[in-house]
Amino acid sequence: MARDLDERGAAFLKGGETSQSLTLSDLFDTADDGAVVPRLKAADPPVRANVLYMDPKFTAVISKAVKDVFLPYFDQAIWFQNTSMYHFSMFHTSHHLEPIVATEDEIEAEVKAVKRVADNFCPLKIVLDRVVLTSTGVLLGLWQVQSGTDPAEIRSRLREVLPRAPQKQLYDPVLLHTSFARILGHPKLPEEQSASSFDHVKFFHELVVQVNEKIRGFKATISELWYVEEYDVLALALHGKMKVRRLHLGCNRQGN
Repeated sequence: MARDLDERGAAFLKGGETSQSLTLSDLFDTADDGAVVPRLKAADPPVRANVLYMDPKFTAVISKAVKDVFLPYFDQAIWFQNTSMYHFSMFHTSHHLEPIVATEDEIEAEVKAVKRVADNFCPLKIVLDRVVLTSTGVLLGLWQVQSGTDPAEIRSRLREVLPRAPQKQLYDPVLLHTSFARILGHPKLPEEQSASSFDHVKFFHELVVQVNEKIRGFKATISELWYVEEYDVLALALHGKMKVRRLHLGCNRQGN
């Protein structure tokens, strides 16, 4: 992920694809005052996602550091993840690339299965390993687990209890990462800098270094696994319409 920006360049400045094969114009509009606003579209059928949730008492620290570094250069051409919706995608039982329709009874059965998983796994104590910016303009936090259940084990167990889920999942099975922000436009250049000679990739790397200096090594505890029905496309990321079941990691199984 860290090499992606060097290898592919700042594709997001050209309206490139997102990590889920959607273009930026699919996701955002620009208001009359220049602010970016989500273009919420109904997900049909709704996406069903299982995510680990980060409490706002942790996310506020991260959000402030990211805004302090990036906001002066991007003003309104950047979308910051809502501090009440920082999450780590773990496993989808239906997504837009492979929609799997479910009845209300089937959804309730999925929730009960996920609750059994949550009951048997312990809260995760995690540390921010690094912040990276991808070629699609997403500022990501990559985390390491210091104690608690390994993300790969959580995903493996969810696969076992949710056999109808898509075979192709959208995330690397071992990574634990969350989005902090999404860049949607060109930075404001220093007055003495001409656009033709401006090295965007070098500039973005410098900003990422500044963020890492502020929050690398930041620690958090994750104690909730959410089952989410996203009624809008990317509702978790864009603060759209959704239904959330909050399940606490119960640590019931001896040895976790």
